[in-house]
Amino acid sequence: MDTSVIIVCAGSSTRMQGRNKILLPLGDSSVIGNTMKAFQNCESVREIIIVAREGDIPEIKAEAQRSGITKLSECVTGGATRQESVISGMRCISKETEYIAVHDGARPLVKPEHIEKTIRDARVFGGAALGVPVKDTIKVVDDGLVTDTPPRSSLYITQTPQVFRKKLYFEGVDFAMEHGLDFTDDCQLAEAVGGKIYMTAGDYTNIKITTPEDIMLAETLLKAEREAQKCSE
Repeated sequence: MDTSVIIVCAGSSTRMQGRNKILLPLGDSSVIGNTMKAFQNCESVREIIIVAREGDIPEIKAEAQRSGITKLSECVTGGATRQESVISGMRCISKETEYIAVHDGARPLVKPEHIEKTIRDARVFGGAALGVPVKDTIKVVDDGLVTDTPPRSSLYITQTPQVFRKKLYFEGVDFAMEHGLDFTDDCQLAEAVGGKIYMTAGDYTNIKITTPEDIMLAETLLKAEREAQKCSE
């Protein structure tokens, strides 16, 4: 139990037609409830820190209690940007923590075994991010014109969690603050100070809830997973 998890869910949900995506029902819980359960079931995780909008914190705490989440240590208010929100969570981590995992609260289908695999890779390389290879051909476009077609074999879709050795991540945050940089991806913080990030293979079910259609897809994927588990028992 050497890893502190910062779950970021302080976004405005602008593409959810005014509905707060993390509090939407999903399965027998909510989006954030399923997210917390995934990390609760990881042996390497010592504590969970939630960064959210102030008005959502009471409901998140209530969901944690209903779902039997014992590793939730703090719920704090987020900042104006993702980076500021993560920094708010960093202030709450235990001194004994060796690794920091950052996860999007709106990725409720992440599997505990993939979380553990990412943490193990971070122990080896200093940093690791969960991801999957792109399926489509990607074009680089400038002013409406295609300028390049990068080889698909080297392209990955980055997911979360992203896990870092605590010292490396703190160095990245210090560098960003000193130079006035605001990154949208946590790996960029480690990369900015020379950190090497390993891409841990995940799967395509680790979707991010962004639009109303994503909730319907998540319900379908969650139902399929539970039926598969029943068949294997």
